[in-house]
Amino acid sequence: MVVALRAAVRGEVDDSDRRRAEYATDASNYRVPPRLVVFPHDADDVLAVLRLAREHGVPVTSRGGGTSIAGNSVGTGVVLDFSRHMNRIVKIDPEARTAVVQPGVVMSDLQRAAAPHGLRFGPDPSSQNRATFGGMIGNNACGPHAVAYGRTADNVRSLDVVDGTGRRFTAGAGDGALAAVPGMAELVRTHLGPIRTELGRFGRQVSGYSLEHLLPENGEHLARMLVGTEGTLVTVLEATVDLVPVPTAPVVVALGYPDMPTAADAVPAMLAHRPLAVEGMDARLVDVVRRHHGPAAVPELPAGGGWLLVEVGAEAGESDAEVLARARALAADGGTDAVMVVPAGTQAAALWRIRADGAGLGGRTPGGAQAWPGWEDSAVPPERLGDYLRDLQELMADRGVDGLMYGHFGDGCMHVRLDLPLDGPAGVSPSREFLTAAAELVARYGGSLSGEHGDGRARSELLPLMYSAEVIDLFASVKALLDPADNLNPGVLVRPRPLDADLRRPAARPAPAAGGFAFGEDGGDFTTAVHRCTGVGKCRADTSGSGGFMCPSYRATADERDVTRGRARVLQELTNGSIVHRWDSPAVHDSLDLCLSCKACSADCPAGVDMARYKSEVLHRTYRGKVRPRTHYLLGQLPRWSGLVTRVPGLARLVNTTMSWRPLSRVVLRLGGMDPRRTMVRFAEQSFGSWWR
Repeated sequence: MVVALRAAVRGEVDDSDRRRAEYATDASNYRVPPRLVVFPHDADDVLAVLRLAREHGVPVTSRGGGTSIAGNSVGTGVVLDFSRHMNRIVKIDPEARTAVVQPGVVMSDLQRAAAPHGLRFGPDPSSQNRATFGGMIGNNACGPHAVAYGRTADNVRSLDVVDGTGRRFTAGAGDGALAAVPGMAELVRTHLGPIRTELGRFGRQVSGYSLEHLLPENGEHLARMLVGTEGTLVTVLEATVDLVPVPTAPVVVALGYPDMPTAADAVPAMLAHRPLAVEGMDARLVDVVRRHHGPAAVPELPAGGGWLLVEVGAEAGESDAEVLARARALAADGGTDAVMVVPAGTQAAALWRIRADGAGLGGRTPGGAQAWPGWEDSAVPPERLGDYLRDLQELMADRGVDGLMYGHFGDGCMHVRLDLPLDGPAGVSPSREFLTAAAELVARYGGSLSGEHGDGRARSELLPLMYSAEVIDLFASVKALLDPADNLNPGVLVRPRPLDADLRRPAARPAPAAGGFAFGEDGGDFTTAVHRCTGVGKCRADTSGSGGFMCPSYRATADERDVTRGRARVLQELTNGSIVHRWDSPAVHDSLDLCLSCKACSADCPAGVDMARYKSEVLHRTYRGKVRPRTHYLLGQLPRWSGLVTRVPGLARLVNTTMSWRPLSRVVLRLGGMDPRRTMVRFAEQSFGSWWR
């Protein structure tokens, strides 16, 4: 199949051990090594891959930024990475307020392109500076402003897709839209009752297939139904999405409460004022931001143990004064005297930055323990959120797990990563028991296992706790219409893999400190250190505009091989030992080759990954007691050689003059393991010490 693919597509086809290791996991708890990874250049490449995969009986999984938290973008067959080449904004129509995008377009790129027209895409997940539209469509991403603008599904007009049978069609809405999928209209007609009573009950009910969009009263919107199907029904080639006006001078209202559940109790009163966003955050999360970024990173907040941050924007024809008056009216209905009303500006931006930074730092508990996804995305109707949080906190206390709570409270969506005991096989069963109990709890509240991250491998098995057997069978019938051979992302949603199968961390072997770094903050274990990487992918984002540096090698190559996350995944595979077996493996050293050891990740990565340290440890264990490559002696000891050349009178001038002859300098550079295209380094003719004296 690899030979056939390389002949059929223009994009890269890679079945190397290193590449398979990089794509064996996403931002979830799961490890599923693919057979190969393809980087399609265009729709023709995608069609060729899908055709050959059907012919060979190999499953296909679509992937964008690889930030899926539920195990939605890993698979055993072909992984299609759309982010490398199919990342073009095809068109922006300011008058129609629409954009046409390829699936690999990063969301923040569209925001920048639409901004000169005074427009933006409404939903804005926290990963928007690396998340792609293909992934957002796959998971039905939302973000804080879904309160005002809806989910991704509510902002999609049409999709150019290919289903599991190879049938390509444009999914749209209106009379005749369901005819694109033979049998779909009849399936909906014969199941109107359960679709109307069990699906689409509140905004963040994302779990399962959102078949409510196919109802006559909802416009028979096939495109919107396909959003959130996690690549199990179709592969997206292109999307037409709606844009909304950029809000002018939004006001932030910060309200303090004794705790998170009490803050959640106030949400219904906030929604009556038509806010743009209603976010909740815990005092412990604010403390973590303060410890990580310093006291200056946290501006003044009202007194409390939990807060709501509410954003109010101008509606049509409203003046800034009217917006401020509406914000003050909202604050008066907040049920608390701990209130700050902050007009648009640096202080308002700083308040939102607490929430954004806290989301990234939620990968560890306040005590510093590793916190895992799995129950990070539950949602209930907003009016029931406070009571749900009280019961969830009680369940967490009973089971001895902890985590930092925050979320999109205006939509009833709560995020929390938990210190489940997943660092060894013995913790798998207690983790399963907790997740099952949590699913039963959210179902009692009429909620959803997922509010925006999708079900993936983490929650699909739990869907029968939320839906009747009739609806579960209906999901399978929809799958049979679009992907009868189960070629597209199998093991997710329909006929799911067990939630405790394919877990990454319990399968990793310990690698105790061995004379190199002590890894004291990670229990003296290299394995624990490299598993700090949870895959959220901040290293793939260009954060230079806000003072970030991670990751410079990826900025140059745009290749997962050269990003902090990709390197961490290869090192995690080294600790697992099934794809990458040895410290001196070519896959390991190829992955680390372009790491500059700049330490940017040690400061910028919210999980505290330090790739420079890991690279040094790998080199130590690889060459301990062995002769190293000559480049290690030449370049690794360059300060020593430079000092020697400078100390011998006249030698530096002689070397510089000799090496200015390009034929000779190219030979020397090549022998030294350097690129012969660069210029030779010039040695100082006088040392700094002697100059100073």
